[in-house]
Amino acid sequence: MSITTRTGDNGETGLLFSRRTSKDDPRIAACGDVDELNAAIGLARAHLQGTRENSRLEAIQKSLIALMGELATLPEDSARYASSKFDKLAAGDIQQLDSWIAEHEASGLTFEGWALPGGTIASAHLDMARTICRRAERSTVALRSPEINGSSQAVVYLNRLSDLLWLMARSVEQSPESSQLA
Repeated sequence: MSITTRTGDNGETGLLFSRRTSKDDPRIAACGDVDELNAAIGLARAHLQGTRENSRLEAIQKSLIALMGELATLPEDSARYASSKFDKLAAGDIQQLDSWIAEHEASGLTFEGWALPGGTIASAHLDMARTICRRAERSTVALRSPEINGSSQAVVYLNRLSDLLWLMARSVEQSPESSQLA
């Protein structure tokens, strides 16, 4: 099977449940922002091999794939999506982020003023992922549909994730191993 389907050559792309939409649809922009976030987190992971943060970031990447499925579903297919076997973002995913945030905050992490990205390569990648996460959050909010901004956990998840990525970046900069992560 070829990755080149040619079905997007006319400016449209696929959504879940065989739906099609324009590539400039805000839903596709939100999916693209989350996809870019996932790639940025992957780049951070590549610089955090063998660390606790690496495994946490991998779990986050899997949650982002579930979030993209939600974003790639039109409102009229939301019930179908809810009953599907696709992974879904859940309150537990947000609770996990909250737990990791609390752990970082309780670890003695110190910071003053505005953080300047680039203390280490890994922290710079985490900061880049954070800024992409903020954009993904904005584009998800821009959809303004009840299934995304109402019962969905997408906006809350992205908001918490950007906080966690900021804390992770500061933690990586201040860790004794940070010189090994440069």
